[in-house]
Amino acid sequence: MKAVIQVVKNANLTVDDRLVSSINKGYVIYFGVGVGDTEAQADFIAKKISALRIFEDENGKTNLSIKDVGGEILFVSQFTLYANASHGNRPDFLSAEKPERANNLYLYTAKKLEEYGLTVKLGEFGEHMVINQVNDGPFTLILEK
Repeated sequence: MKAVIQVVKNANLTVDDRLVSSINKGYVIYFGVGVGDTEAQADFIAKKISALRIFEDENGKTNLSIKDVGGEILFVSQFTLYANASHGNRPDFLSAEKPERANNLYLYTAKKLEEYGLTVKLGEFGEHMVINQVNDGPFTLILEK
């Protein structure tokens, strides 16, 4: 399981020019599910995301969590995080979980994030999404479990 977490000032997601989700200050999280990933891994990822202290406090130190700053999450499923481009020029996605199971774990993780008191906005699984975001910092983390 992989999560690419980017701190943003704001972001929005559209499908076919239709606004699906938008957030103000918070995280855009690109989330990938690998073959064989489990709910236990999702539990770990959700707990870690909820507790990360990567927002600056009044002294400029990364000491505040997303809850501390009243931030929101735009949570985007992205199987391409499991791309393998080590052979040739066209990546394969054999390490990405099958769509139905990946979607179930994506929704499960979103629910877990909400259980930690976070506001979570979703993309549309399996659709071509356009994401506009204003990165802050930039500050990007990659979590793998």
